Amino acid sequence: EAVRFYRFAAEQGHSKAQNKLGRCYENGTGVAKDEKEAVRFYRLSAEQGHSKAQNKLGRCYENGTGVAKDEKEAVRFYRLAAEQGHSEAQYNLGVCYKNGTG
Repeated sequence: EAVRFYRFAAEQGHSKAQNKLGRCYENGTGVAKDEKEAVRFYRLSAEQGHSKAQNKLGRCYENGTGVAKDEKEAVRFYRLAAEQGHSEAQYNLGVCYKNGTG
């Protein structure tokens, strides 16, 4: 039931709903698991500046989940989220710097 409402709000451009719907697709919660669809919704949300979605999209790029692995893109999205104060993205970005990733 929640997916239906997330989808309705996501289609209206609501960034938080787009991020939540991305998580549903990534985890297979209420919908068939579809990593490419998860990335699509994370990207829609991230493009609106949603830091959680930017961090999730960074992780997708870092691990090659639903997209081709691209460490430079991972760092770019981690940085966008980190600059907004997202603590997990700050940690992820720090790990990338430590390991020379991206």
